[in-house]
This record gives sequence, C-alpha cells and structure tokens, in this order.
Amino acid sequence: MKLGLHISNFTWPDGAPRLASVLADVASAADEAGFERISVMDHVWQIGVNGPPEMDMLEAYTALGFIAAHTSTAKLLTLVTGVSYRDPGLLAKAVTTLDVLSGGRAILGIGAAWNEEESKGLGLFFPSTKERFERLEETLRICRQMFDGDETAFEGKHYQLGRVLNVPAPLAKPRLPILIGGGGEKKTLRLVAQYADATNLFPGPEVQHKLDVLKAHCDDVGRDYDEIEKTVMYRFDLSAQTPGQIIEDLSGLAKLGFTVGHGGVRNVYDTNQLEIFRKEIIPAVEAL
Repeated sequence: MKLGLHISNFTWPDGAPRLASVLADVASAADEAGFERISVMDHVWQIGVNGPPEMDMLEAYTALGFIAAHTSTAKLLTLVTGVSYRDPGLLAKAVTTLDVLSGGRAILGIGAAWNEEESKGLGLFFPSTKERFERLEETLRICRQMFDGDETAFEGKHYQLGRVLNVPAPLAKPRLPILIGGGGEKKTLRLVAQYADATNLFPGPEVQHKLDVLKAHCDDVGRDYDEIEKTVMYRFDLSAQTPGQIIEDLSGLAKLGFTVGHGGVRNVYDTNQLEIFRKEIIPAVEAL
C-alpha cells in the first residue's frame, strides 16, 4: 500500500502572508517522506466538515501547480474536481498542463460536485443532480479523448467540441489516469467501471459492499475489476493515534484490496510529523 497526503485546510499560523512558504515546506517534506501522491480539494470556500466558509481556501489547480514546483516524485490531483466548475475542454487542458509541467505526475480526480452554497455564492454553474451526472459522463469521455490524443469532434447532449485538440500531450505513462470520487452505487460506481482508472471511497461498515457493487458493475460492462486502483480516505492524527494504530488500520484496508491510503494529517503545517511518516509509517505500510 502507498500513502497519499490530502491538504484540505489552509488556515495556518501566521495566515496568508506565510501561506505560500508553509505550503512549499509541507509539499517538499511530504515528497521527501515518501508520500506517493498529494491532493487538494476543488472548493472555493472551506467546507463544513473542516470549518466555516470564511476559512482560507486556495483554488485547486493554481495550488497544484505551485505544489508541483516544490516536489519531484509525488503524483498530483484534486479530491475531487467538481464537474460543473469548468468546461471539460478547459479542465482537460489544465490537467494536461499540470502533467507536463510536473514531468508526468498528474491525475484527474473528478466527481459530480455537491456544494451548492459556494456555487451560488460565487455564481458558479450548478445544475440539477441529474444534469451534473450527465455532464460528468460526457466530461469523462472528452477528457479521455483529449488525454489520448484523439482530435475527433465530440457531439454530446451538453457539450459540443469541434476539434478536440490537446497539445502538448500528457507525459504520464501509460496514460494520464482518471480517478472518480464517490460511492454512489447506481451512477458513480458504474461510471468508475466504465471510464475510470481509480476509485476513491470512504472507510466504514459499508466499504466492502461498495467494492462488491463496483465489481458487479465491472462484470456488467466487461471491465477487469482488478485493473481499477482502489484508494481510501483516511484521517491521520498523530495526536490521537500511535503509528502502530495507523499501520494496523491501514493493514485492514489493504486486506480489502485498497492500494492507496489517502488522507489529511492534522496540523500538517507542523512538518515534524511527516518525519514520523518517513521513518515509521510509510516503510511499514509499503510492506503490506
């Protein structure tokens, strides 16, 4: 199993004047510690689980470009991009740009979007749930086409692209991966089976059932279930957990088939914590 670092809270000591320097330190320390990937949320306001909307929040792809400049090996992604926030041609271009400038380290993390409050607040497009899922499927098709270099015109219900040109092409090999976040059984996991290279789920009593549903969808569409990467969100809190407890939890998730444990580190601005991951946690988890 590999570990990923999710950075979802930017309200750090000393505030905005030092946010850039602290983020650079966090990203480089995580990269050196051996985190296999680093992600940020695609939100423009802070979300309720982390705090009030007035807390600091960075735009996702600008932040990832900054992180790319301060790392050398970690893969880079959003968990996850809201499909309605950017038209698919521009989204694919942004992710391709991140991939090229990072030396082939980008992953497209995407979902159907959910935060109506921030969308209404900043005037972002936010159609019905049904339409967002329709747009998600079309976006997945367009992004795959652009990542793979197919310039054929695209005619969908919601998007029409005359020439699907994407130059320079992504550097990621064998191709730029697409991860779909969410555990919706009828729509989201079926889209994973049809279009995605990876799924991201939350741990809990239903997680085995979600994997079983995904496998059933794979069987329905003729997809090899084992070729889909399974990632799981996990909150790392060294103030409440010992390294041994974290390793034990992740061991149980690895036995279910998850190959990436991905989550936030409480008070990540204290980069001394990441040294504990480098020395104790990551080597043990990679052996699972």
